[in-house]
Order: sequence, then structure tokens, then C-alpha cells
Amino acid sequence: MTTPVQVKKLAYLRKENEIYEIDYPLDKIWEAIPKVISNLKWMLVNVNSNTNHVEAKTKSGLMSYSSVLLISAVPLGPSTTKVTVKAETPVTTITALADFGRTQRRIFLFFEELSKELTSENCTA
Repeated sequence: MTTPVQVKKLAYLRKENEIYEIDYPLDKIWEAIPKVISNLKWMLVNVNSNTNHVEAKTKSGLMSYSSVLLISAVPLGPSTTKVTVKAETPVTTITALADFGRTQRRIFLFFEELSKELTSENCTA
């Protein structure tokens, strides 16, 4: 009699990172970030105003896990800010193909929405 073979789901973190220099002052970027997260219907997990770091969590999908985004804003001058977004998404052997590129798309979605928020009439530079 043979014993059944157990198949374990192998999981790992898919990590992506993007850095942009944006021609807006830090206070405008910092003001826009929570609005962007709200517009995307993501969850704001942690905000540290002292270090200008934000942690956000995206929604999960049918065949994908949510991503955790670590967002940091650093002033480079009076009117330029460096925004770094690091994203981590757990991936299993089952979800790896369906999730391919989704982490990177979520980062680009954040920057696209940030651009819209900064150029909207609500935000004055």
C-alpha cells in the first residue's frame, strides 16, 4: 500500500520597487497620498508623519492576494519630492500565473492616481 503524497503550496513574496521624482513640494504630495489610497479603495494601514512613510494594503482578488505598499516621500528641494513605492505580494504556485505583473501594475496605478490628484483642481501647487 502506498502512502498519499502531500502537496504543499509553496509561497513567496513578489517584490517590486519604483522611485519617481515629482515636481511638487512634499506637503502637497503628503496631502495627496491618503486621498489616492482612498480613491483606489485601498486600506490605509499605517501613517508616520515624522518620517513621511505610509503603509497601504490593496484589495485581494479571486486569484490574487492583496499587496502591501510601503510609500515614502522625501523632499529633494523646495518644489521637488522623491516618492518611493515598494510593494510585496504573497504568491503561491497556484496564483503565480494569474498574478504575474499585478504587483507592478498596482504601483503604476498608485502613481497614475497620484498624478490625477496632484493635477486636479482640489490641489494647488
